[in-house]
Amino acid sequence: MEQITTIGLDLAKSVFQVHGVDRAGRTVLRKTLRRGQLAHFFARLPPCLIGMESCPGAHHWGRKWVAMGHTVRLIAPQFVKPYVKTHKSDAADAEAICEAVCRPTMRFVPIKTVEQQAILSVHRVREGYVKARTALANQIRGLLAEYGIVLPVGIASLKKVPAAIGQDETLPGAFKTLIQMQLDHLRALQERIAQADAAIRHWYDENPACQRLQAIPGVGVIVATAMVASVGDARCFRNGRQVAAWLGLIPNQHSTGGRARLGPITRRGDVYLRTLLIHGARAVLRHAQDRPAAADTWAMQLVRRRNKNIATVALAHKNARTIWALLAKQQRFDPMLRAAA
Repeated sequence: MEQITTIGLDLAKSVFQVHGVDRAGRTVLRKTLRRGQLAHFFARLPPCLIGMESCPGAHHWGRKWVAMGHTVRLIAPQFVKPYVKTHKSDAADAEAICEAVCRPTMRFVPIKTVEQQAILSVHRVREGYVKARTALANQIRGLLAEYGIVLPVGIASLKKVPAAIGQDETLPGAFKTLIQMQLDHLRALQERIAQADAAIRHWYDENPACQRLQAIPGVGVIVATAMVASVGDARCFRNGRQVAAWLGLIPNQHSTGGRARLGPITRRGDVYLRTLLIHGARAVLRHAQDRPAAADTWAMQLVRRRNKNIATVALAHKNARTIWALLAKQQRFDPMLRAAA
């Protein structure tokens, strides 16, 4: 084991595959480990480079291996796949990870801290509550429409449901009971969302980086906390365009023969973060239309040249680059500096 310099570790729930090579790249270890054997195995190894796919559990194991003195590199699964030589198996995956982690131009995923994972978990749970609330509200509307009760758009209009069904004597009692059960479920979801919002707000109040980001138009508490928790150390990205590319906000490129062909955005990376940035940019453009003083801004000029959807994505791209600049350089947002640029 003293010859091992690089290890590729294929993560799983119970069975883990290890592939180790020496300094010359020769295979010196192929081993299958159970979950209970993993920590003891790496504790006995001399410090080496460990590569893993960025998947569930990778950040947890990465923190453990770093504490033991190893160097850990996490790789996005799509970057490992080209190195799989034959059919897929745990051994082939571990060998591919070991090969990929040695490439000098490989891109790695920073290991998240426990606090980052905690706040991102709150974001994911809140997102699930919001989706469940939307689905439940649509179901209630559909059930009421069968009896001729049509409500205005918006969650707030559901507050009128108890009065609407109470005044209608033609509705069966079983149906009224069912609607009341659904409304109770909706109220419980609203309370869960409020609790998640309070936890996110508490983390925001204790994080100066989040407070700097909120000054950007289109970036609020939700966007700021999600970006800071996901990005971590912004210096891992060379520039703001890499952050925008990581979020899938750059054009898809298919260029050949010296001719550049740009298509729609790539939509790679974190869907949740990209959605938040686009929603924030859409809100900025919507409010800018009601304020004549903002009519000559860069985004509104783009709306007049192209269309609103393209301008929305362009503004989200610009906000992503601004977020990188504020995090990497630890500066505060200056709207006058942005306007001059």
